[in-house]
Amino acid sequence: MSAALKYTLGRIGLFVAVLAGLWLIDMNVFLKLMLALAFSAALSFVLLRGWRDEMAEEIGTAAERRRSEKERLRTALAGEDDPSPTPTPNPNPTRSAEGPDTPR
Repeated sequence: MSAALKYTLGRIGLFVAVLAGLWLIDMNVFLKLMLALAFSAALSFVLLRGWRDEMAEEIGTAAERRRSEKERLRTALAGEDDPSPTPTPNPNPTRSAEGPDTPR
């Protein structure tokens, strides 16, 4: 399972758990939602630290991979890429590899 998905589901789970605890208290529904959001955010900062760090590492790795691929494509398009020259096979083996203007 992806670290981002794990962290997101953990955040949603904490929100639902805090909201369920607040549901028993007699107060405005909007206030319950706001308090559940605030308390679940504070709890997730402490309780979900490992998953958050794992998600940040996963995102950082993906960003670095995209950055290096972008740089590789940019240098290839600029013509700075120096691939090893590979000889192309002669498609017509009965004719010589020289051009049409080459005397025989």
